Amino acid sequence: MTGPMDGFRVVELGVWVAAPAAGAILADWGADVVKIEPPGGDPARSFGRMMGLDADLGSASNPPFQMDNRSKRSIVLDLAGPEGRATAVELIAGADVFLTNVRPPALARLELDFETVATRNPRLVYGLITGYGTDGPDAGRAAYDVAAFWARAGIADLLTRPGDTPPFQRGGMGDHSAGMTLAAAVCAALLARTRTGAGQLVTTSLYRQGAYTVSFDLNTLLMSGQQVAIGQRETMANPCMNNYTAADGKRFWIVGLDVARHWPPLCRAVGRTEWLTRYPMPRDRFTHAREIIAELDTVFATRTLDEWEQVFAGEPDFFWSPINSLDDVVADEQFHAAGGIVYVPEGDSSTPMVASPADFSATPWQPRGPAPELGEHTEQILAELNGTQER
Repeated sequence: MTGPMDGFRVVELGVWVAAPAAGAILADWGADVVKIEPPGGDPARSFGRMMGLDADLGSASNPPFQMDNRSKRSIVLDLAGPEGRATAVELIAGADVFLTNVRPPALARLELDFETVATRNPRLVYGLITGYGTDGPDAGRAAYDVAAFWARAGIADLLTRPGDTPPFQRGGMGDHSAGMTLAAAVCAALLARTRTGAGQLVTTSLYRQGAYTVSFDLNTLLMSGQQVAIGQRETMANPCMNNYTAADGKRFWIVGLDVARHWPPLCRAVGRTEWLTRYPMPRDRFTHAREIIAELDTVFATRTLDEWEQVFAGEPDFFWSPINSLDDVVADEQFHAAGGIVYVPEGDSSTPMVASPADFSATPWQPRGPAPELGEHTEQILAELNGTQER
């Protein structure tokens, strides 16, 4: 299984998560991804140590790095010196794609900016992830996704209940989202290249990605001048769009977005068919939301979630989901059936990892191996450049 990107050469100069995540998706899909690292390595190689994981665990000692660097090849180049830069330029000159999240001023100093490398390789698709974009007063500003995606783009504020402090983002959420966007944009640019013969610069930013993530809210503000109200679970305007707790303490979410379709199944499931006449219109449920939600809390506390699941199964138009822990996700048969886990070959065995989120019926993909050791393929890649070895 080679994947739809088989035959494409990608060179990655990425640090931490964002650009490496894009490279990992393309590697999953079959591309030959050559990861350029400094002598000290990508700083993301320290994630396992930062998390306190035992180095004796082998590849499992750094799961985040494995996720974003599996199936790649690593070459160590000292870009501070002319020899390392020359090798990097030569690699990029023979590539289809270059991926980076190094800040543009540093790329210009290294003569690895788009304008410079495109003169050597006009067919190159150059994928760049920045914190805040390529123009404007903060274009050169350093950023992690917690700052540009989570905090500055409004996500943290929208998820903060009145009177509470902002919630913390989980690791790499914005980076992985932006990485998916860049991988898709690179593929679109490669498609355009088949028509024009020319490469191009493809950019996205953590800030833009964050704004797009909350575009339901942000575009409403732009077009109407109004902000979408942030609901409290005790007073949600639509009690069918809320979370509740079963008798065993397990929480679940009711997803009754279509009020005409989803209100009757809820009333039947909880044995409150009189609500169909007492609260027939959405405005009636809005007016009496607090008392409806309070009564639903009381009703749902009378049975375990497993028992409620049996009740809900009798109503095909009742939409709901358990609120899973990570342990629940790993144990979920549907997660595995949907292809959520991929087994990465490692020696004589394989390691389960989270799959990248797309499949292809005619060109199925499969990771080829774990993340490389630092500089593991340096000699091999240099030999390819010198024409002494087939890749």
